Amino acid sequence: MIRGLYDWTISLAEHRYALVALAIVSFLESSVFPIPPDILMIPMIIAAPRRAFLIAGVCLVSSVLGGLLGYYIGYGLFESVGRPVLEFYGKDAYFDDFATRYNEYGAWAVLIAGVTPFPYKVITIMSGVTQLNLGVFIVASIVARGLRFFIVATLLWKFGAPIRDFIERRLGLMFILFVVLLAGGFYVVKYL
Repeated sequence: MIRGLYDWTISLAEHRYALVALAIVSFLESSVFPIPPDILMIPMIIAAPRRAFLIAGVCLVSSVLGGLLGYYIGYGLFESVGRPVLEFYGKDAYFDDFATRYNEYGAWAVLIAGVTPFPYKVITIMSGVTQLNLGVFIVASIVARGLRFFIVATLLWKFGAPIRDFIERRLGLMFILFVVLLAGGFYVVKYL
């Protein structure tokens, strides 16, 4: 099922309404859809590099708006919609322990999930369930998703198709490494 969804999402990149499709995929991915918008965004930018930053901007705005839907799912629809989404991603077992400490580090959780391969939709739903301050959630989402989409757009705009393999295979790892180094730096400053 996921493979069919993946192939269908990629096919949208060639469609006349690809930008609209990207907005819809990016919006839904932030709350329920399992395929990340990068799958559609990358071929669109390779096909039209001059539109790279417009495409990244559409992803950013749609993703943050979709994140607000995820927040609402957690806030108002957790039992009927949110819990099944968390169960699908295998994150429901960790929920109770996670929720008790979430608001203390909620902005960091949103930032980390927004740039790494961790499913952002899980964090948007958790933010709503734990009632993370909405302003903090929105700002952290804009920063995180902006970094993610605009870094990809910049790399593709500058280097074109040859950088695609690096982005698809290693950029998630690079984001994780960045987050680990950033957290390590904060730890060193705080405790040493």
